[in-house]
Amino acid sequence: MNTLNLSAQQLRHAADIKEQIAELESELQSILGEGGNGVPSPARLRKNRMSDAGRLAIITAQKLRWSKYKSPKAKPTAKKRTMSTAAKAKIAAAARLRWKKAKAAGKNAL
Repeated sequence: MNTLNLSAQQLRHAADIKEQIAELESELQSILGEGGNGVPSPARLRKNRMSDAGRLAIITAQKLRWSKYKSPKAKPTAKKRTMSTAAKAKIAAAARLRWKKAKAAGKNAL
């Protein structure tokens, strides 16, 4: 909007409307419980706030959870799984049989 081409009467009317808007906004803020400076009124300041003791209990519980999570844990060493000699022999025999059949069929790979 180009304000240079407006008449003095139009500018005065626009200024009046702006003043009305400012008055209505301040009235709305006073109804909603805030002063014009954006600071909540004392009546709304403590609403739905936790007590200091409750907040402290939550903080200590959370610190305890984090300390358990971050503590160095003694990881149990997993027992190395070994195969019995009988099982190894059985697997080796099956592999030899597969290779014998493959070579008999003239294949170089399974």
